[in-house]
Amino acid sequence: MTASVEAGPITSAPTGAPCPDLPWVEEPGKVAPKDARQMSKLFFDRLAVLEEGTHEYQYVRNTLIEINLSLVRFAAGRFRNRSEQMEDIVQVGTIGLIKAIDRFDLSREVEFATFAVPYIVGEIKRFFRDTSWAVRVPRRLQELRLELAKATEELATHLGRSPRTSELAELLGLSEEEIIEAQVASNGYTASSLDASAADDDSGSEGTLADRIGDSDPELEKIENFHALKPLLHELDERDKLILRMRFGEEMTQATIGAKLGISQMHVSRLLSRTLARLRERMLVEE
Repeated sequence: MTASVEAGPITSAPTGAPCPDLPWVEEPGKVAPKDARQMSKLFFDRLAVLEEGTHEYQYVRNTLIEINLSLVRFAAGRFRNRSEQMEDIVQVGTIGLIKAIDRFDLSREVEFATFAVPYIVGEIKRFFRDTSWAVRVPRRLQELRLELAKATEELATHLGRSPRTSELAELLGLSEEEIIEAQVASNGYTASSLDASAADDDSGSEGTLADRIGDSDPELEKIENFHALKPLLHELDERDKLILRMRFGEEMTQATIGAKLGISQMHVSRLLSRTLARLRERMLVEE
């Protein structure tokens, strides 16, 4: 097979080239789109008869990828206004190009570019769908968010006001519960930093979102513990109650308590340890 492709980076194949009868490309990424179309037919013809995994197969496949990267750059240009880096978009689009090469069949009698661009664009859109959301939600709700936005705009223009949930449900042929679920899920599309400003329109005071987020009050747990402890205290004998009151209510030292009760400090310590261990065990059982 001979090739009559005229392009700067295309030269005669060097000695030992994997496929000497195919055009040898010194810089595949610089092949012009017109030449790439003609070369792709030659390389796809050869790819169809090569055994996957061989050196020749890898050379032909890799060359097809590189000479068709202009298709990826063309498709990626449609998304240049997105916040993502163009380099990332091109990398994702290249995955779509590779999938198109692996699935292309010359017998379909369609130009490879026509076949490949939908794969490339689809891969880029899938990337946006999977990474643009601040919170991951099911694909069904991601797609419904777009339909909901269009329906909301359409009804708002027609009605001159924000549409009700029932009106959106009727237009989209869904239940009101599904509309509400999509609206709630839409809140996960973007996220704000907790350090972002959250000025109060009513008072004019400034602060951050973190200032408005509630936190667990450790005192609440104490209240719960006191309520759980109260009936257990009633079960103690009078001496144990007295020692607890003197130690924790009046904050007396163990030595002072011992002097008042006529017992040693060591005895007070043993009584306290025994009583506290019993109360702790009972509270754990109650939980």
